[in-house]
Formats: sequence, structure tokens, C-alpha cells
Amino acid sequence: MGTAGTETTDVLVIGGGIAGVSVAWELAAHARVVLTEAEDDLPVHSTARSAATYIPGHGSGPFRALIDASGPRFAALPALLGTPPLLTPRPVLHVAADDLAADHLATTVREQHGEPGAPVALDPEQAWRRVPVLRRAPRAAAWTAGACDVDTAALHDGYRRGLRARGGTVLRGARVAALERDGSGWTATTAAGHRVRAETVVDAAGAWADAVAALAGVPGAGLTPYRRTIAACPVADPSVLTVDGAVLPMVVDAAERWYLKAEADTVLVSPADETPAEPGDARPDDLDVALALDRVGAATTLGLRSVRTAWAGLRTFAPDRAPVLGARPEHPGFFFVAGQGGSGIESAPALAALAASVVLGRPSPADIDLDPAACSVTRLT
Repeated sequence: MGTAGTETTDVLVIGGGIAGVSVAWELAAHARVVLTEAEDDLPVHSTARSAATYIPGHGSGPFRALIDASGPRFAALPALLGTPPLLTPRPVLHVAADDLAADHLATTVREQHGEPGAPVALDPEQAWRRVPVLRRAPRAAAWTAGACDVDTAALHDGYRRGLRARGGTVLRGARVAALERDGSGWTATTAAGHRVRAETVVDAAGAWADAVAALAGVPGAGLTPYRRTIAACPVADPSVLTVDGAVLPMVVDAAERWYLKAEADTVLVSPADETPAEPGDARPDDLDVALALDRVGAATTLGLRSVRTAWAGLRTFAPDRAPVLGARPEHPGFFFVAGQGGSGIESAPALAALAASVVLGRPSPADIDLDPAACSVTRLT
């Protein structure tokens, strides 16, 4: 403790989603860390509402590099964090039923050719055999063989427990209400009046990252949260959700207008919506749920008739859809770890390691083939 009522630490991480807990765990190997989360539970928002997938070749170039580097790290984390295996193989089938989707798919396959784990073109008839619930053979298809499901709960809980094992502190229900520069460091005051003084602040607040920066008098990164809707729909005959004893691959429209993912006796469906939204507790829109059922119904023979449950989350992007890391020179000691978009889970192990190296001023990890400058917040000025 420092002055009366003030907790002191080396690094204050704001945000208890996957970005916050993962980078806090990395930093706690080298510094004292306090993590604050506005909600009473961890996680609540984007991390808890994702489709929990690891898809090589997904997203912008920087994210693809981070996803590639995260694969071996996912494999190593159970021994480090005491979790069960975090990845379960489940390929992804990309399908194109019209010219728009076929053009998107051809561009993706061409641009990512030679990249690790990139999708490869697949004969449409073979695609239909692999996912026989498709209404007809697609016009074009591609296959991502190295995709996996992610045990998001185990990953997040492992990082949280690992942070505590390294001496870190987690403060729940601790919304930061004020953040002031204090000599060579920062003093944060929560809504409940708890004060934390730190030499360094890491803003990992997801959809709220620009709002946290504003509290500190730091220019934002121009982040935009977008709502994404998912509905879980029961299937009359769950046996159609397996092929040759294996669960169906995840199926994604190449033009990103819908996707489906089998889960037990249900199918998760989404219209792949991106509706700009204010930071907050995202709720599903009935129209988006209806669109998901309509689009998946047109593409498959699943005959989805009802919704067991539906939810929405926020996916927050920078204007160029690359992650946002680092500090502005005129605001030393305030670091962004934000803008993970739809890749926060699948890129978390490598992104956390890269972000920690930036915060600590250390060389980038040798296994991450990405120049941190490509993610620097200074690119957005």
C-alpha cells in the first residue's frame, strides 16, 4: 500500500475480458499487476459471448499472423495454467452460393495462398459430401483444416488463476471512474472510491477502451463496437449434425452473411451482423435472429423452426481492422491493448505476449511473425 486508502502497483490493467486477463498474466511474470473489471463477474461481455473458434486465415493480415503464432501457444498453455486441453479440432467449410460469395472466396484463397493454415479450394461436390445438410452443392468452396473449437471458459479461468498465482490482484465490480496522471505514474479511482496508483496503465477495456482513454485525457483509437447476434436452435433430428461419427464442420458463408456451428442437439446460427453500437450490454435484435434462421434455412435442409436462446456481443474494431497496441509518445505509460474485433479469443495467447513485450519495452517474441508497428496506436493518428 502507498498513501492511506491507495493501493500501489507497477501495472494497472483495466478490463477483465480475455485481452485483460491474458496480458495481465504475461506482465505478472515481470511486474506487480492489479487488474480491474467493472462487472462483478468475469467474463461478461464479448469474451463470454463469442462463438469460441480458432480459425487460421481469419481476419486482417496482423490477426492472421497472431492466430498462427497462437496455435502452438494454445497447445502449451494447459501445462502452464493447469487447464484441460484448450483446442478441439473442427474444420471450417467456406461456401459460396452466388457470384458475390464466389468472388469473395476466390480473393481470400488467392491472397492467403502460402500463408500458414490458409483455406484451400475444395471441390463443391466434395464440400456437399462433408456437410450433407447443405441444400445443394455450393458454387465454390474452401476448407480450413486446422480450425478448432476453443474452450473459452477454461482459457479465461486459467489466465485468471495464473495471474493470481503470479501474485497479481483482480478487483471485481471496480469500474474506473477517474484516471489521472500523477507525476511519473497514474492514479485510478473506482466508482466505489478505491484508489490504485500505478506506473503504467494498460487499457484492455474492449468496447470501452476509448472511453477509458478519455478518462485519462488520452486521444482514443477511433474504435467502433459492432453488435453480433447468435441464436441456438434445436434440431428435430440431431443425428444430422454428425458425419461419419464426427461433428459437422463449422460452415461459413464466404460473403459473411451467415454461419452455423453444431452444438450438441442445437445449431448456433448467426446472420454475421455488424451493427454499430454503443458500449454496453448488447442484446439480440429479433430481426437479426429472424435473418439468421432465414439465411441458414435457405442454404441448408436443417428445417430450423424455433430458437432455444439468443444473445449478442460486441466486436470492437479499429478503422483498419488491425489490433491496437502501445502508447502515444505524448502520453507515456498509457498503453492500449484493444481492437480485437472478432479474433480476441483465437489470437489471445500471441497478442498478449506481443502486447506485454511492448509494455515492458522488450524484444518481440521470436515466434510471432509480426512487427508491432503494424499494430501501434500511433498509426491511427
